Amino acid sequence: MSRIYNFSAGPATLPLSVLEQAQQEMTDWHGCGMSVMEMSHRGKEFISIAEKAEADLREVMEIPDHYKVLFLQGGASSQFAMVPLNLMGKSRKADYFDTGAWSAKAIKEAARYGHVNIVASSKEQSYTTIPDPALCEYTENAAYVHYTPNETIGGLEFDTIPDTGDTPLVADMSSTILSRPVDVSRYGIIYAGAQKNIGPAGLTIVIVREDLVGLAGSNTPAMMDYAVHEKAESMYNTPPTYSWYVAGLVFEWLLKNGGLTTMAEVNERKATALYDCIDSSGGFYTNPIDKPYRSWMNVPFVMADSSLDGQFLAGAAEAGLVQLKGHRSVGGMRASIYNAMPEEGVDALIGFMQDFQVKNG
Repeated sequence: MSRIYNFSAGPATLPLSVLEQAQQEMTDWHGCGMSVMEMSHRGKEFISIAEKAEADLREVMEIPDHYKVLFLQGGASSQFAMVPLNLMGKSRKADYFDTGAWSAKAIKEAARYGHVNIVASSKEQSYTTIPDPALCEYTENAAYVHYTPNETIGGLEFDTIPDTGDTPLVADMSSTILSRPVDVSRYGIIYAGAQKNIGPAGLTIVIVREDLVGLAGSNTPAMMDYAVHEKAESMYNTPPTYSWYVAGLVFEWLLKNGGLTTMAEVNERKATALYDCIDSSGGFYTNPIDKPYRSWMNVPFVMADSSLDGQFLAGAAEAGLVQLKGHRSVGGMRASIYNAMPEEGVDALIGFMQDFQVKNG
């Protein structure tokens, strides 16, 4: 069976060459006689894998030396608690942007540990736009400002980085990391679940400015303390070794294929082509997001006649286009077009959408 085009929001498609390399090395990594899954995380073999993965990520993202890179577990959802536990400090205040389902979950979790001020919200607009930065109301002495640059479920994306002055900016980049260059120095913390643009589920990347490590209170559980993980070089407990290894292969793949500048060019072409298809359909397909804030990575769309949804999804699956059903809270369809989705896959989806409209419009 030939490979299909997988538009899942996560776990998501991976570069074919990465999968093939992992396949070749599955039972015997570089002649050591073991699979990576069988290695001790303390052994020299895995230590070399871990060190190269971090070095490659630092290179591809141009991460400054005064930032620590942690390879953790628990998904981005664990960071909803780890961030306030490590940063809220004595002020017990933090500012949050409310722009979708994931930022709302982060807000709810942070409220367990202190006062959360909503800097700006687009909830009343059904999360279809980004609030005007000029209307943001930051809290005096807030420990940090948190935002979600790309909302995976709603397909809403910030077009600028919020200017928070000297207050550390924290970003949940789970569905946008590695999709384009980013100025890491603008952030206090960047975190991301791996299962979208990095690698297999099970790994969480945290990039944290070194002055923000070691601020957790004495009652913070060890597994939730950045300082504990930084001191142990992300091996305080047994890490998700295989996910870490495959993520390293993805970082290497990015470096071999032009880095994030090239990824940005390709990703913009893919998104533009798909949105053009939607916009030129005469209303047969629509995307609800204000155009300046449409996501490059997650493209939701609905049909004017929702009774055709099932037929659309079934036909798409027959054509080798899968995981297009929209999130249950949004409905319709959603195409997640991360780095590993080739342009040919997007072209195939566009062709199917156009044919479907001709037959059913």
